[in-house]
Amino acid sequence: MTLNSEISAAVGRLYDTYPFPPEPLLDEPPPGYNWRWNWVAAYNFCTGRKPESEAVRILDAGCGTGVGTEYLVHLNPEARVTGIDLSEGALAVARERCQKSGADRVEFHHLSLYEVDGLEGEFDLINCVGVLHHLPDPIAGIRALASKLAPGGLMHVFVYAELGRREIYLMQQALARLLGDRRGDFKEGVRLGRKLFAALPENNRIVQEDRRRWALENHRDANFADMYLHPQEVDYNIETLFELIDASELRFLGFSNPAYWQIDRLIGKDAELMERAAQLSERELYRTIELLDPELTHYEFFLGRAPLARWDWQDEEVLKGATAELNPCLQGWPSRSLFDYNYQIVELSEEEFAFLQECQGGKRTVGEILEKVEIDLDGVRSLQQRQLVVLSPKTP
Repeated sequence: MTLNSEISAAVGRLYDTYPFPPEPLLDEPPPGYNWRWNWVAAYNFCTGRKPESEAVRILDAGCGTGVGTEYLVHLNPEARVTGIDLSEGALAVARERCQKSGADRVEFHHLSLYEVDGLEGEFDLINCVGVLHHLPDPIAGIRALASKLAPGGLMHVFVYAELGRREIYLMQQALARLLGDRRGDFKEGVRLGRKLFAALPENNRIVQEDRRRWALENHRDANFADMYLHPQEVDYNIETLFELIDASELRFLGFSNPAYWQIDRLIGKDAELMERAAQLSERELYRTIELLDPELTHYEFFLGRAPLARWDWQDEEVLKGATAELNPCLQGWPSRSLFDYNYQIVELSEEEFAFLQECQGGKRTVGEILEKVEIDLDGVRSLQQRQLVVLSPKTP
């Protein structure tokens, strides 16, 4: 058995012992939404427009117990979804989860990411959350996934960041040493790890960080094992992250939490520092931001395969001819105070609220709505830029 296969087998044993994520199974669709898993919302975020079709193929690569898979099915009613994972135990839970909640447009396969070429055809959206950093060869993994991405498709990726996980890494290393030759016994690892946390002083930094950031989820053994006992983990920084991205030969479309990556929130009060920051390349700027704010525990971002054009809607006639509809990931509508696609509270003006009311049904053009609502084109652009409306350009 090769080293890579040994590691993959160990990862499989972990998730057979503790299927992950350990979320409860429901007899109805899961509550809320994650806009990154909604094809229309994600495509709009990446390109500035609505996709031409919602009848797409979606791959959940490393689906685990199917928490994300279930959302992908329910949030995309015209999509066909495929889930793959290397743990039979986790897949059994995923199948039961989707069956119970009525997520019936999904099929599951017992495959690793390296074996994804065994699936038929290509996918318009590939979701890969919390998996690549657990592979013995993440570059081979992302290349395998990239080979299955259709032209014009999106890949959503989540991997760990090293700076915000420093205390986790330290506990992983210490616990591994205390376990000795029983490192592969995950139940023993959870038992010993709980004792270790209980024995450490109250002011210990590892204890304090666990209580501040992880204690709520880590009361469940599956979460504790996934965090502190995983047999394979790679934590990234901006430099190594972009080595991974570049290896995919896909286009980097941006981080899905753009507010974190704004340097002005950190040094905006100093004009000289802002001027110096403006001279940095994009990647140097990203690296500077994470060094100055090392709380980041993961990177979440989108990659894409050409052709993918970015729409800015500056042409007035093109904007007036576009069909407008509500972003599918809004909560609290209809109200002037609601949660946007990212669960942030938005307070709408009377004019903005009136415009959004006219967008319901997605049948009217911006120009037609402007005949009824007192809002200018810049106001429409603001709604689009804030991901409150989704625009479809007029078909030639």
